Amino acid sequence: MTSDYLNKPMKTFNINRRHFLKGASASLALSSFGAYGLDLVNPDKPLRVGLIGSGWYGKSDLFRLMQVAPVEVVALCDPDRNMLTAAGKLVAARQKSRKTPRLYGDYQKLLAENALDIVLIGSPDHWHPLQMIDAVKAGANVYVQKPISVDVLEGEAMVAAARKYGKTVQVGTQRKSTPHIIEAKNKIVDAGLLGKIAHVEMYCYYHMRNNGNPPVQAVPDFFDYETWTGPAPLRPYDGLPHTRWWRTFNEYGNGIMGDMCVHMFDTTRWLLGLGWPKRISSEGGIYVQKEGKSNIADTQTAVFEYDGLNCVWQHRTWGTPPDPEYPWGLTIYGEKGTLRLSTMQYDFTPVDPKGQKIHGTCLFEREKYPEDLTEDRIELNAAPATRLHMLDFLAAIDKGTKPIADIQEGHISTASCILANVAMKLGRPLSYDPITKTVMNDPEATSLLARTYRQPWSRNGLNA
Repeated sequence: MTSDYLNKPMKTFNINRRHFLKGASASLALSSFGAYGLDLVNPDKPLRVGLIGSGWYGKSDLFRLMQVAPVEVVALCDPDRNMLTAAGKLVAARQKSRKTPRLYGDYQKLLAENALDIVLIGSPDHWHPLQMIDAVKAGANVYVQKPISVDVLEGEAMVAAARKYGKTVQVGTQRKSTPHIIEAKNKIVDAGLLGKIAHVEMYCYYHMRNNGNPPVQAVPDFFDYETWTGPAPLRPYDGLPHTRWWRTFNEYGNGIMGDMCVHMFDTTRWLLGLGWPKRISSEGGIYVQKEGKSNIADTQTAVFEYDGLNCVWQHRTWGTPPDPEYPWGLTIYGEKGTLRLSTMQYDFTPVDPKGQKIHGTCLFEREKYPEDLTEDRIELNAAPATRLHMLDFLAAIDKGTKPIADIQEGHISTASCILANVAMKLGRPLSYDPITKTVMNDPEATSLLARTYRQPWSRNGLNA
């Protein structure tokens, strides 16, 4: 495999995910894998990496990549100069060269001035499509956070661009690389312990809907609000949007459905080998938390229908969870047993009272990666999953294969969640046809598959 932009051999990563996980529990395999394959990675020089969006999760993804492969972080981009400068210092302290990356406020300039092997995209959802497409056009492989897009046709364009330019695009749905979930898939789902499966419940009961009434104020001089907003509608500035504030508005994302359901629905599809749902319906709205500016639903139910199987999503950002042990997760109901899964644990309960219950827990790697313990806001339970997700990404680049969270799979999961929101808005079920890229027999719903871009940004930028 050759690089499109340097015409030099791509680096070799002798990583085989299937062999790595075969024949042992995921946690045991991970514990015996050395430093996540560092001894198996033998590039002729460090990978050149750029990060677009240097906030919390952008840096978290970057640091996990830096832990598992020799990389040189050459460029960072963010419209918040203070955040960008701080990120540059953190990266310089972590990377072997101790060099501070070049800092940019304009991601297009970053792509134009640096030949990059990998671009990580950790910007808010409304920026993902244009940035991913421009990055693969520039010759980079891309790791893009979920959800991949804000509207359905953006996702279609992202898949088309990845295929046209022959680039590997991994989506940050790292539940598929979560060790204890892989273990549950191998030991319970694939082993047939559940029997026939006809119902899945997915849920989130976190009180995570930011809902305040901050006053409109002057934009600080270190923050380029126009650039941050980009193609989305320009809301009156009422404070820095970084810490969950932007997620509370449909202008920039798809609410709890796009943020949290996409993880669990994607995991469900992977566990059960599901593609596009046949039909999607949803009901919900702002039922309780009406006092603030937030315009995303605080209560929502969605049904993703397959032949002989319904996958049901429920979220509430108020009240208590039905099971405090599983506030965010999924439950698979089979004729022979039930499997509950979360980011922290899993439990299998057989129907037969004489059957064996199975329990598994999250893998932590505090001793192996002590630097995790001092990283601001790190999700220690997710760090091992993201490291494995990065290794899967690197192996796919090397072998020219699709990664575990390929952009097509990320698109199906993202678009299904977007369609659930459209179904809630219109008050009727929808059936999406990915061939014609329309909602079948529903011109009104089809018209909602693409949002309007704010000038001077244009949807022409989505063209591969």
